[in-house]
Amino acid sequence: MPLVIAVVVFWLFFLLTVMLYQQLTHTSPRKSRRISEVLGSQPVPTVRERELKAPFYQRAIKPILGMWSQKLIKMLPAEKEAELGRRINYANLQSKIAPRELLVIKYLAGGLAAVLGALVGTSLVQQVQSIFILSLLGLLAGWYGPDFYLQVKGRQRQQAIEKSLPDVLDLLTVSVEAGLGFDGALLKVVEKSKGPLAEEFGLTLQEIRMGKPRAEALRDLSGRTGVHDLASFTGAVILADQLGLSIGNVLRLQAEQIRLKRRQRAEELAMKAPVKMLIPMVFFIFPAIFVVLLGPAVIQITKYFIK
Repeated sequence: MPLVIAVVVFWLFFLLTVMLYQQLTHTSPRKSRRISEVLGSQPVPTVRERELKAPFYQRAIKPILGMWSQKLIKMLPAEKEAELGRRINYANLQSKIAPRELLVIKYLAGGLAAVLGALVGTSLVQQVQSIFILSLLGLLAGWYGPDFYLQVKGRQRQQAIEKSLPDVLDLLTVSVEAGLGFDGALLKVVEKSKGPLAEEFGLTLQEIRMGKPRAEALRDLSGRTGVHDLASFTGAVILADQLGLSIGNVLRLQAEQIRLKRRQRAEELAMKAPVKMLIPMVFFIFPAIFVVLLGPAVIQITKYFIK
């Protein structure tokens, strides 16, 4: 009997402990529902989890570039920094890299490429002049490589903006003539269109909503892209807004002019095509034709002279 009593007391004490623990840690459904409404169904990530979810470039490389850029700040003039910033804006990389960080990348790329060229020259030719030439070529490639990448990427983005600008202006014109304001028409373009021009219009709308004047936001739009047609469009809209002219008529005229310019550029490219085709024709197509046409005659002539 003492053993049975001890076992019963032990289990009763265990059950009471479990019930008390559940009562203390249990959250009522009402509280759980309220917490889910406030915080959401997903748990709130910690600071470390948010840092680990960031890309490797943001976590590891960008802090190092920022540290070195602070040391190289005196070596970068203000004019050069503004030029690098303009190239970065044209390529739409302003959120990923700063002009000073780009300068650090150019130094590192030039140094690494020069060392790589020296190693290649040492392993292949083993001559001082060849090693120096390969190192110099590697230095130039590493220094001008980032600039070339920014130029290519920025030019591709500008061409995409130029290509989509007439259609976007048509949509703006239709929206304004339907009764929307200019800001509402821009919002409609952002909702219905895709591409770099729609992204730039969305950023311009955000700046206007944050309190920036419309004229200043449109000037910043043309400055970020570097597209001449877009600059003329923003200038016309700013002038019409200042003079109180009809935005719909201005947009229609701008769309017609930009379509005319695009047609003229296409005709210009078509006129240049025959001239560009001469190089592959002269060096690749004509020699093959000459071999096919004159080859048998040359063979016959050589046989005649050999006899």
